[in-house]
Amino acid sequence: MPSRLHLLQLGLLMLLPQLAVAGESLLQKQANAAIAMMTFTVTPDITASNLSINDKSSGKSDLLLSQLGGGATLDDKYPIYLEGNIGFCRYDPSYLIDHEGSAIEIPTRWNTLSLSGGIGWDFYIYPHWALRPIVNVSLGTVASDLRIADWIFDQYRANDNRFLDNGRLNTAGLGGSLMLDYELFSAKQDIDAELRYSYIHLQSFGSTDGGVTGKADAENLNIYLRRRAPTGVEFLSRPLRYVLEGARTEYFGTQRGMLGFDALNSLGVGLEIDSSKYDILISRTRLVARYMFGENTSGYSMGLAVSF
Repeated sequence: MPSRLHLLQLGLLMLLPQLAVAGESLLQKQANAAIAMMTFTVTPDITASNLSINDKSSGKSDLLLSQLGGGATLDDKYPIYLEGNIGFCRYDPSYLIDHEGSAIEIPTRWNTLSLSGGIGWDFYIYPHWALRPIVNVSLGTVASDLRIADWIFDQYRANDNRFLDNGRLNTAGLGGSLMLDYELFSAKQDIDAELRYSYIHLQSFGSTDGGVTGKADAENLNIYLRRRAPTGVEFLSRPLRYVLEGARTEYFGTQRGMLGFDALNSLGVGLEIDSSKYDILISRTRLVARYMFGENTSGYSMGLAVSF
């Protein structure tokens, strides 16, 4: 479900490594920062499903996160739960080098792509209530693109900086989730509620430019509430429903404070069209407008979802 978020204050500069920094290997910082960006796209998260952070001075997007996915229990008799998610991230940090006594800014771009999946089982603990443990796996890749004249960077082409210049980093992730799910479906109203804790450890693997390795953890706690009820109007020979929803994601570990906030909230209102009377693949379509907010953060979204 796509959404869009704009930071009022850009705290991203605190995350950007500098080429002249001593101490811990810059190579390691580059790798860990790249994988850390990917952590926001490997678990289902309605509050950050399409997150854009802009530089207010230039109006340009320095960070774009986007994900598309879904999940469902296949059968009540054999309640296997399957979910899948594809995520994309574009991150445009700037690096500084010391050239003849003056600092030169090097613009770069990292593009990450991740594929994640999960398999679980529903344990029905009470009417309408299910406890759902899930095993999650993820595969991803990071590609860096150095956008600067080669003659400048050739003077600083140390092994530790090779990852910036068209480098590639492959990652694998393994973890799990535990979800408490409530579902009530009736002619009067439908209510969905989910409380989910997720943890996935991401680790680079295989050969990478400059011998770089990296790791990061995706860890968060999410609560999601949704109510759907008839508006009293019929459309496509079925009741047209209104949708009210709310969500909050609390981030931990690597993700906490990384983008200037520890948590994100979402409030939404929309409409749902029921097309189940007709012989088509899609049974329901929802369009939801959302308001997003958190510490130093506010924004808006338009979400589109379908049920089969």
